[in-house]
Amino acid sequence: MQNAFDQFRQIVDRCTKFVITTHVNPDPDAIGSEVALARFLSRQGKIVAVLNHSSTPAYCAFLDPQTIITQFDPLQHANMILDADAVIVVDANQPDRIQSLKPYVLSSTATKICIDHHLDRMPFAELDIVDEDSAATGEILYNLFTTLEPGSITPDIATPLYVAIMTDTGSFRFPKTDAALHRIIADLLDRGADPVRSYNQVYEQGTPNRIQLLGQVLATLRTTHDGRVAHVTATREMFLRTGTNEEDIDNFINYTLGIAGVQVGLMFTELSEGVKLSFRSRGEIAINKLAQEFGGNGHKNAAGARIAAGSVEKVLPLVLERVVDYLT
Repeated sequence: MQNAFDQFRQIVDRCTKFVITTHVNPDPDAIGSEVALARFLSRQGKIVAVLNHSSTPAYCAFLDPQTIITQFDPLQHANMILDADAVIVVDANQPDRIQSLKPYVLSSTATKICIDHHLDRMPFAELDIVDEDSAATGEILYNLFTTLEPGSITPDIATPLYVAIMTDTGSFRFPKTDAALHRIIADLLDRGADPVRSYNQVYEQGTPNRIQLLGQVLATLRTTHDGRVAHVTATREMFLRTGTNEEDIDNFINYTLGIAGVQVGLMFTELSEGVKLSFRSRGEIAINKLAQEFGGNGHKNAAGARIAAGSVEKVLPLVLERVVDYLT
């Protein structure tokens, strides 16, 4: 990565105006990485705008108290992308993932940088800082910052990086959690990251409505394929009954892997514009390959897809039919 880090340093030195963005429906790794990178660049004297297709999830708002992240509006913000010196896409390696920003990013003459850790990237940037072995984009940024400016990680950068890594490792329980990662976490704590508040804000600020939604989703739990697959469904009717939305189902799928013998967990979410598919797996099952069959992608053990013109009734049996090829 040293060569890529050196190239990034050169881009920062010659550029003044930066735009940072990430994937649709950003998670804490995406938001934390954006906030940390924006603060790092601002302290280099750069003009930085953070523009996202989606709004910031409520449980990530504490990472951005000054609201530096703006939801993209082409009429107001297109020229910011077209006039930028550099555009940085974090936690996404395919331009489709940035949705409404895609045409403006691709047509901009700005130097494009991709910082990510997902599999199966689609080249679109002049500089790829991509490490598929990293547990989170936040881990890559930690290594980038400490390499370029060893003293740059202050508490307001340490906390978003900590949250990025904490969440993308499932609170340090997923396979890529190794000794080197724990040493990074220890250093972030030494630099001022607040683990108690971070966990509380991300995982312990749910509403009664969300808990009611969880109960209704778990009531749909079914196992198939001799108990090796578990799946749940969230319907639009459930959202209406509980006064919730898509943001509230975050992490619900993880309950499917809490069943002994389950190798693959599936969640089907009914949305106004189609169906959202969420996939989880254990061990060596590359569930991102299943996601790719349905137009999605992701990590080896955590992936997803969206079917724009589908229904749960039609999509669910198709996924259950295809998942058999991935079981052990």
